[in-house]
Amino acid sequence: MPRDWLKAAARLIVPVSTRRWVEVQTQRFTRCSPLGKVDFGDLRRLSPISKIFGLDRGLCIDRYYIEKFLIEFLADIKGEVLEVGDDRYTKKFGGARVARCEVLHVQEGQPTATVVTDLSRDHVLGSDRFDCVLCTQVLPFIYDFPAAIQCLYRILKPGGVLLATLAGISQVSRFDMERWGDYWRFTTLSTRRLFDEVFPPENVHVKAYGNVLSSVAFLHGIAADELTENEMNYHDPDYQLLIAVRGIKPAATL
Repeated sequence: MPRDWLKAAARLIVPVSTRRWVEVQTQRFTRCSPLGKVDFGDLRRLSPISKIFGLDRGLCIDRYYIEKFLIEFLADIKGEVLEVGDDRYTKKFGGARVARCEVLHVQEGQPTATVVTDLSRDHVLGSDRFDCVLCTQVLPFIYDFPAAIQCLYRILKPGGVLLATLAGISQVSRFDMERWGDYWRFTTLSTRRLFDEVFPPENVHVKAYGNVLSSVAFLHGIAADELTENEMNYHDPDYQLLIAVRGIKPAATL
């Protein structure tokens, strides 16, 4: 039969590696419910389960990934530390390794803030000042984020480390939108290019977290505890819920 002849010819012409890739992709895209038979269950709704990222249900999914990233580079959180927003992660992960912690906020009147400045227009912070800077979920809310990255690099001591996270797949943060703005979403590629323009490329480590299930759950405000550990930790590079970057300022040369 012609079809059998074509299959036999393909086996002779197409490399084994290519045939295996086609088989995997075919299985991937055929393991789905028939058209019109998808069971949406509790997710068939026009409003999310939680409008505040799941804060009212438990640990937010993006915060789960942020903590996973910070645990991986726990040893970097030491010495003179600056954390943007509040000091939650310095306290949780720094411990006795931290000699002093400063907290930066863009608005006056924040109870834990020790420095009030705009990272994209800073004239307050001195250069070469911190051993570690924690900047989690901040850059999406700064319009001139390239200037903010330049500032973060400048305030690091030689050999200092920036640990930053950025939103990938995310709903709008209404709290931030109404105060200073919610401007950007990122991918590993855009993050890599942005940080390579400031830090030496060999000193930049970029990583994504997330998969289709955790992304859908996050958009609905489902908490991390409502998914299994395997579901949370499964990585699909096409669903970049959170982008994490570790940048090291080169050590001073003699």
